[in-house]
Amino acid sequence: MAKPQSPKQSAKNKTAIQPTRDADFPEWYQQVVRAADLAENSETRGCMVIKPWGYGIWELIQQQLDARFKATGHQNAYFPLLIPLSYLEKEAGHAEGFATECAVVTHHRLETEKQEDGSVKMIPTGKLAEPYVIRPTSETIIGAAFSRWIESYRDLPLLINQWANVMRWEMRPRLFLRTAEFLWQEGHTAHETEEEAIEETRTIHRLYEEFLRDHLAIPVIAGEKTEAERFPGADMTLTVEAMVQDKKAIQAGTSHYLGQNFSKAQDISFTGRDGTQQHAHTTSWGVSTRLIGTLIMAHSDDDGLILPPRVATQQIVIVPVTPKEDTRDAIIDACQALAEVLRREKSYGGQPLRVHVDARDIGGGVKKWEWVKKGVPIRIEIGPRDLEGGKVCLQRRDKTPNEKEFVPKEDFIRNATDILGEIHSNLLSRATELRDSNIIECHDMNSFDQHWSQDLPGWLSTPWNGTREQEEEISKKHKITIRCLPIDQQDGAPAPCVLTGEATSRRAIWGRSY
Repeated sequence: MAKPQSPKQSAKNKTAIQPTRDADFPEWYQQVVRAADLAENSETRGCMVIKPWGYGIWELIQQQLDARFKATGHQNAYFPLLIPLSYLEKEAGHAEGFATECAVVTHHRLETEKQEDGSVKMIPTGKLAEPYVIRPTSETIIGAAFSRWIESYRDLPLLINQWANVMRWEMRPRLFLRTAEFLWQEGHTAHETEEEAIEETRTIHRLYEEFLRDHLAIPVIAGEKTEAERFPGADMTLTVEAMVQDKKAIQAGTSHYLGQNFSKAQDISFTGRDGTQQHAHTTSWGVSTRLIGTLIMAHSDDDGLILPPRVATQQIVIVPVTPKEDTRDAIIDACQALAEVLRREKSYGGQPLRVHVDARDIGGGVKKWEWVKKGVPIRIEIGPRDLEGGKVCLQRRDKTPNEKEFVPKEDFIRNATDILGEIHSNLLSRATELRDSNIIECHDMNSFDQHWSQDLPGWLSTPWNGTREQEEEISKKHKITIRCLPIDQQDGAPAPCVLTGEATSRRAIWGRSY
């Protein structure tokens, strides 16, 4: 029988975030968001207020992705928030996929009505001749613009991206992961040929895979969605699927080949090289603020947020330790000087280092735990002894909060960029090991059913050639989905389908998801 912990031992082992991941993962996630001061629920049901520390992460994701989009020839534009209902009716198959999530504007003004108690009630009046839908996605209204802009094959390809907000009426909101309003980018392109449009779809798919790996330190499974899971109106949907620490899946980004479905519905046509009228082949693709929720669940621990360096709002925080008033000014000056050298002389990911000096007049322990919980990759402390010895106290967020290393200041300046690179590599390695050790090969339905009926964690990888109806039946039975058909696993040796027993080269990843 285990010996009970003493109160002293219990306090020593207590984490900054309660409950822990193992005790209650969903509540742990909410507490990390709160402790890191990333966002809060809004008075508007299902919506969130993104606070400066959280919005700073989104700004960095936006800046870095935007540079990649522009490097591949895309331009930014902006389209209306309100979409005429008739636009959605033109593409019924697409609209049906979002119909139950749409918020609809039906009136164009408010009138005041005084109540008996003296209060004023606002009454919607002026019913619109045609309702507007607050955009759940913009294929229809952007398609209408494309139909005006494109006349000849010489106008193609048309490569447009929009940074915007969208509204999807979410019944079970969770900060960053599922909110009624969220921020995203949505790319929309038109092409002369099917081959060019499919290549665009694959190019963006690879871009998302690389971005999650190289910027967010998140390894993903890159694959294609089955027909049952495909984007409404698409001929092909490519996805990047991330595993988070409770072994569930998050769809981290999608890229869709829309064929000519939207162009025919919205007359996106052009005069071809042979003089005939042809319909364009279109694509759409996007990622959202869900990426922030993904990185929280992928990397953070029981002491708070852990940020990959490239998207850390501040990469280095320097904390002056000033126990005596007579050394306070010298220590703060030394901290400011170190920060200036780092900003001026060092860079990471092609950008100057983001360095903050926390000179607030509050306790050092309070400062330490605030920055631990906010996930800053590197914390530096400088006190009287450090100043005298020309050293700094180095603490890394990829290590335990109390682990310290005293290093010469000049060594730290020289190695700061390399340390950030090591932190990124460590986070990526941990996440990769977690994912790979929790994908289980499965070749028979007994094992398959047993895994999900026992609520075991992780994903199952199976040979698969079942029908859409069979897939949907299994998904409903176990509350799972085929996350994707991994691109690099579709040409292997044939094996019996886990359901039908027929030989197939297709492999499917099954899992529960957010």
